[in-house]
Amino acid sequence: MTEAVVIEAVGLDSGVIDSVLVIVTQLVLAIAVTPLLIGVMRTTRARLEGRVGGGIGQPWRDVAKLLSKEPLRAPGSTPVLTTAPILLVASSLLLCALVPLVSTLALASVPGDLFVVVSVLLLGTVALALLGLESGTAFGGMGSSRHMTIAALVEPTVLLSIYALSVPTGTSALASIVQARKLDPTSLLNPVSLLSIVALVVVVIAETGRLPVDNPSTHLELTMVHEAMILESGGRDLGWLEFGSWLRLTALLGLVVNLAMPWGVAADAAPLGLLVGLVTITAKLLVTGALLAAAEVFMAKLRLFRVPELLAGSFVLAFLSVSASYLVF
Repeated sequence: MTEAVVIEAVGLDSGVIDSVLVIVTQLVLAIAVTPLLIGVMRTTRARLEGRVGGGIGQPWRDVAKLLSKEPLRAPGSTPVLTTAPILLVASSLLLCALVPLVSTLALASVPGDLFVVVSVLLLGTVALALLGLESGTAFGGMGSSRHMTIAALVEPTVLLSIYALSVPTGTSALASIVQARKLDPTSLLNPVSLLSIVALVVVVIAETGRLPVDNPSTHLELTMVHEAMILESGGRDLGWLEFGSWLRLTALLGLVVNLAMPWGVAADAAPLGLLVGLVTITAKLLVTGALLAAAEVFMAKLRLFRVPELLAGSFVLAFLSVSASYLVF
């Protein structure tokens, strides 16, 4: 009995160590690759528009400059102004740790369930909305209202899309879903998978404020959503807000590419497997980001009243994928 207890304790410790290794690897990946991803997207768009651009390393320099500056806060401001940027970054980092970016290893004592991930995503969404309301300006309130409207349409679609992919696996754990799709390549091209991935791409674009839903490079008052909420922030606060928003893009884009193309994702915490997973997810993120930026060049921003129609269409695709999943599987 004593030997069994010792073996079980050693196995538990090994599982915890592997989980910590995977989490640290994914966090390092997110922190290192996120500014590079934004730089690639900006440079791709600039070159296609005939501009030189700031270069791939410009996002690193922008964040470093903002984090070195002391923020200016209006007298009488509440703690929301200081805690919202930190909460956004913390929730984004937690999102990067829970989403299977590098490995599909089931994390010990860490819930990687779909509903937990969506709840963490909602934390950052609410933090941004509260920040916009805290500014007390018409633009801030307008941006928060639009932001929460989009979120109310996005979250159900995310749940339905990934739920459709979870039906054949019988679990809502994201790591298990990615691993099952990796082991069964035929599941990548069936109608359920295609409908779910298309719906996910639309909601990721909406959730991260990309064209045609929002334009991250404009401050035009009548059209901006994300920029309206952070318009009154500056210095270190603005740096955390920008970096947190970029991390959300990395996590969500990484989830989509791993669901659509699960090749190269490690199945455990072996050093070689993690290295291959790091290289693979980095390449997939950069290529997908460049393709997304190239597509944005040929897109115009939708009118605001057209955005719910687009998101309703993605919800219909997600609903059809769930219905088809019970017919196919």
